[in-house]
Amino acid sequence: METGASEPDPSRQRNGFVGTLYGEFTDTLNDSLRYSVSLTASSLTIQRICSSPGRTKVVFNLADCIGCRAYRGTDSADIGAYFTAYFYPFKRRWMSAGVARQRVEQCFRVALVQDASVNLQEAERWAAAVRDASGLQAPRREGVTYTEVRRPGRVMIFVNPQSGRGQALQLFTGHVQGMLTEAAVPYKLFITEHQNHAREVVRRADLSRWDALVIMSGDGLLFEVINGLMEREDWQRAIQTPVGILPGGSGNALAASVHHYSQSPPAWNEELLLSCGFMLCKGLVGTLDLVSIHLSSRQRLFSFLSVAWGFVADVDIESEKYRHVGAIRFLMGTLVRLASLKIYQGRLAYLPAKEKPKLPKGTTKTGHSPSTPQRPSLCSSLPCQLNPDSSTNLISHHNHNSPNSNHNTITNTTGEITTKRSEGGGKTVTPVDSLLPDLDQPVPESWTVVQEEDFVLVLAIYQSHLAEDLWTVPGASADDGLIHLFYVTAGISRPALLRLFLAMEKGAHLSCDCPHLVYEKVKALRLEPVTPHGVITVDGEMVEYGPVQAQIHPGLARLICG
Repeated sequence: METGASEPDPSRQRNGFVGTLYGEFTDTLNDSLRYSVSLTASSLTIQRICSSPGRTKVVFNLADCIGCRAYRGTDSADIGAYFTAYFYPFKRRWMSAGVARQRVEQCFRVALVQDASVNLQEAERWAAAVRDASGLQAPRREGVTYTEVRRPGRVMIFVNPQSGRGQALQLFTGHVQGMLTEAAVPYKLFITEHQNHAREVVRRADLSRWDALVIMSGDGLLFEVINGLMEREDWQRAIQTPVGILPGGSGNALAASVHHYSQSPPAWNEELLLSCGFMLCKGLVGTLDLVSIHLSSRQRLFSFLSVAWGFVADVDIESEKYRHVGAIRFLMGTLVRLASLKIYQGRLAYLPAKEKPKLPKGTTKTGHSPSTPQRPSLCSSLPCQLNPDSSTNLISHHNHNSPNSNHNTITNTTGEITTKRSEGGGKTVTPVDSLLPDLDQPVPESWTVVQEEDFVLVLAIYQSHLAEDLWTVPGASADDGLIHLFYVTAGISRPALLRLFLAMEKGAHLSCDCPHLVYEKVKALRLEPVTPHGVITVDGEMVEYGPVQAQIHPGLARLICG
């Protein structure tokens, strides 16, 4: 369902502001209060004009400004005009330590002459100059190359009204809608009505109409959008459409990661939403790694966040029953799963990001002497759980759009592994997974095979956060070209496992010196569960249980970030 859209503002176009502007204006509520206002390429400085010494001066960084508008007053007899600038600087929180972005509005009345049209022209000149200068100033990380969403950008925003505690739409109207108006960002709101709705829309949409696709939900809805883009005939062009995230779910892992990448202080809940909304309004675009996932049924998916098996996947899926409490559902699910901790048998192999030094003669790649009995090499030892001759691939998804739904198996006939045939008879080659053999073939000699078969969890993640409050990979970035592989082996005690997750809130789990925790940076991996029943998730969505392998594709997509 589509709903209200704002219209483009031609005045949003940049005029190439350089130099300095200076003016004197009155307060909007009290004409006796006058201010001197100066605008440079980097700041807006406001100082009250009065006879007393020590005049108050306020300096606003234009990197914190998302927009400025000029307008006439509501009183037709008022000859004055007005311009208002909207800033979101970091300010100290009212009730706790630390800082967070908070809205500040600065409004001035222009009444230079007795001609209302001349005053409006002057207000418009200032508003355009502020927009111009603030557009050139945006929070950027050193060493990162950005592009920008076209101004005025046309944005399609997908909202899942069932995500999180069912408040995504209210959060959008209460926090984000006003910001987009202030920034003069035109948008179309699309409310999803069922599972894979966004995927279907994106798959057939005329993307030339949109400069960005933005998700107001949890991570599951972005999973739909990414795969919808990659299932198109023109996927190479489609996947270059910038995607943005506004946290409206329970986990909000990518939103927390994007906020972290902006080098901003930690934020949660509405503060995190404000931060992501600010970045959307600024419109900076970086690159985003995607990971190609292959399942035993030959289904191929594209992932932006994680692959999980064991404890993490169990908590994610089993905690769905607690989604009404919001992000705390994961803590509740963790405590429940700890009480009945499971051990999973399986085989794991990976391609290290950097080649390891050659081992001395007389040892194998895994470090054992030749006389040590070796496990079978990793090939698909489990029977395919689906009929390989079937023309339809099946994949089990957990429905994040419907909090009360059961786990259903749905039919999906897309996702060929190598090519798609276009209507004109040609072929559009999907990204080639050059590092991956077929699932029924052994892994190459250059891979590392983990001989330990008893796991508590396996987690492959490519963002910094697994949830708003789980800082899983402190050194990660959206485009570092790495899969960060964690696994925990059997033998860890329940208190030790709990300590790991509590330490992860501050990104300190790697300093716990836990002998059961292993962390590797890899380019590709293969996981073969031996335990007959379990859960595997991709980006928090439950997929077909069985052998799975994955490869990183650096910088394949584009992400609105800061």
